[in-house]
Amino acid sequence: MPSSMRLLVLFILLSGLIAAVAIPVVKWQDKNQAEITARQLTGGSVRAGKAAFGRYGCGSCHLISGMSGADGQVGPSLDRVATRAELAGHLANVPANMERWIQHPQLVAPGNGMPETGVSDPDAKDIAAYLYTLR
Repeated sequence: MPSSMRLLVLFILLSGLIAAVAIPVVKWQDKNQAEITARQLTGGSVRAGKAAFGRYGCGSCHLISGMSGADGQVGPSLDRVATRAELAGHLANVPANMERWIQHPQLVAPGNGMPETGVSDPDAKDIAAYLYTLR
């Protein structure tokens, strides 16, 4: 094999190796930045919010891809909920509305399918923080 061909093959292999390393790093950076932004927006804890989401049984109605126990088919999927313009069909997607909707869905939209689950103020902030990482 000519040396120019060997260099080309080496270049291609090195490019593949760099991409294999870079892609997970970029994904980690995106996830990390989403968590920082969510904490700043809500004042809540992403980790505590994910745990509270499970404790309150939210996943029995809502789907979140990749989250164990969040495979419900009754409510809407919450994948990419942070990128939606509206919540509950008419609320601007801002932290105060997200928390209000999480805590008191029947006050926001009487008769809708989401039950009042008794979510506390701190848990609502934390759940909102977690949901704002779903981009």
